[in-house]
Amino acid sequence: MIKIGNLTYQQLREKFRIKSPWDMIIIFILNILITIPIFIILHHNLILLEWAHYADRVLMFIVILVAIQLILRAMRRVTLISVILYLLFLLFGTVSGKYSFQRVFEDYRSMMYTMDENPYPQDIIITKLLPFPNKSKILDAVEYQNPKIRNFAIMAINKNFKDVKGYYDYYIIIQSFAIFKEINSRWNYVSDPKGHDYIAKATESLQYLSGDCDDHSVFMAACIKSIGGTTRLIHTKGHIYPELLIGTKKDLEHINYAIKKVLFVKESKNKPINYHIDERGNVWLNLDYTAKYPGGPFMNEEILGALTLD
Repeated sequence: MIKIGNLTYQQLREKFRIKSPWDMIIIFILNILITIPIFIILHHNLILLEWAHYADRVLMFIVILVAIQLILRAMRRVTLISVILYLLFLLFGTVSGKYSFQRVFEDYRSMMYTMDENPYPQDIIITKLLPFPNKSKILDAVEYQNPKIRNFAIMAINKNFKDVKGYYDYYIIIQSFAIFKEINSRWNYVSDPKGHDYIAKATESLQYLSGDCDDHSVFMAACIKSIGGTTRLIHTKGHIYPELLIGTKKDLEHINYAIKKVLFVKESKNKPINYHIDERGNVWLNLDYTAKYPGGPFMNEEILGALTLD
């Protein structure tokens, strides 16, 4: 007979065994704790069927829940040990900065909010792509290395959303939103001279925060690029506007929640988050001067060209 100290294996097993009905209660709680992160991982990595009312995701959650419940019931004699191991795993993740208790909560919160308030994927209407107008002048005008541009960007960051917590993985995007808020709340539209397409350098627009759509796009792109963000300019019929790179659809869930519930609550209330997805699966949000929040409505759907400033 196996002994550990003065206890036999049978006695040790009985010592850790939880009596009914507490064993079933603990099993169900543990089931929920295990199911949620597994569901989040599968949600982010599987191509789902897009059933009405997210029925495919609801069904997937139920299947995972039932499967884990059956496994845990079969292992109920070691339920307490399983609970301890699970908590130690998340505790290790919290200490090491990896997948922690907070990350589980934030991922689940953002995912559930997105399922209820889904961002709106804008269908890209692309005609025959044309050479980007005034490309060389625009690239020259994006003076992101100019100290005046960076100083303006830093001022905007210190003025807006400085105390926002819980988005360390997206701090550049949050800071880019701070720049967007500062520029779009102060921008004054001024047309070019009649019959002449004038491209103002970013430092020119900085002086009065005024100009037309290409001046706004150049200035926005320069400020965001000066703090490490990635933008692109979209050319449509008679219009140019900037877009900000968000990342993947998984990243969009977090950003969607941040815009609607934390950063632009009033501006985006009851309004969809519009975005484009490029050929690589990257998500881009509209930062046009007409938008009151990142991901606002597009002025024109027909895309004639795109200029990425990476």
